[in-house]
Amino acid sequence: MTMRERMLALAQGRPHDRVPFVQYSGLAAPNEAIWSVIGRGNMGLLVWTCVHALDTPNCRFVREDIVRDGRPGFRNTLITPEGRLYEERLIEPAYGTSAAACHYVKEPDDYRILMAYFRDMRVRLDCEGLYRVVRDLGDDGLPHVSVARTPYQQLWVQWVCLADLGIHLAEWPDLMQEVVSEIERVQHGIFRVVCEAVRSGAPVPYVVFPDNITAPAIGDTYFRRYCVRAYDELAGLLAETGRDVPLFVHADGDLKALWRAIAESPLRGLDSMSPPPDNDTSVAEAVAQWPEMRLCVNFPSSVHLAGPDAIRLCTEKLLEEGGRTGRLQIQISENVPADVWRVSFPAIASTIAAFGAKGMRAARNT
Repeated sequence: MTMRERMLALAQGRPHDRVPFVQYSGLAAPNEAIWSVIGRGNMGLLVWTCVHALDTPNCRFVREDIVRDGRPGFRNTLITPEGRLYEERLIEPAYGTSAAACHYVKEPDDYRILMAYFRDMRVRLDCEGLYRVVRDLGDDGLPHVSVARTPYQQLWVQWVCLADLGIHLAEWPDLMQEVVSEIERVQHGIFRVVCEAVRSGAPVPYVVFPDNITAPAIGDTYFRRYCVRAYDELAGLLAETGRDVPLFVHADGDLKALWRAIAESPLRGLDSMSPPPDNDTSVAEAVAQWPEMRLCVNFPSSVHLAGPDAIRLCTEKLLEEGGRTGRLQIQISENVPADVWRVSFPAIASTIAAFGAKGMRAARNT
């Protein structure tokens, strides 16, 4: 089987010959560099894409470079008919990623400006990127077709710091419901467009919410209210298309407090699930809690530093706990410590290959 065939079979719940080893395209290193070390057939790719476009004719962003205490960064300014908001982000040198030094929303009145942005937003179908990704990937992988983050997750990840969001929800519930309703209006439009693409026969293997779920940041109550409700809605709409398109969520944090809510949701895949030692839910626990769930597991980032023997032992543990289910995919979907992939990736890939046919035969015989 090609890597694309393995990954698609896993997503669709069909038999396949080996646990896929997959990278978010280019995440740890250029794909060609990794393939030159471990072989093209030993690592598949996921490319984030979508089938919707968002137009905001009366709003725009302006970016400018800044320096704060000797650290480079940038300021993004959102300009709307109701006023301006800005965030500042500082760049960390190891990965070139950025973190918010200050958020767009700082006071409750800022939400009026943010809502002007959402009210200006129009959703339209745009499958050009999807077809380009499918063409470019060929047999190497799949498009990771995403929608927008659900309201609570979008607010704290993109717009307002988590501590302030908790205060605002408690002290200004009517205002926050208005904000959530505006985000949901856009969300409904995205769901409509995704289903339109699916009905048209577009090559959508599954749909993923890029929600960055971690239980301490949301809790069971808010997860059910703001996330599961959206998952239910989209799952119902996808069912009406006549195609079986599974629903995934990027859930890369601690999940134990959400086990029951996840089990009761329509989710059929956890993308970037992060097991111990980095987070709190093992593959064995996930297999037991969610008997039908596709477990697209991020190889623990910390273990890349532990040396080849420890890396092989960790890979063997993941495979023993989930490899025989036919529902396990081992991913590189969170940042990898710099300059270690040349040691860790061959150890992971060779351990998967050794488990390969024998492990999958055991799965078919149980």
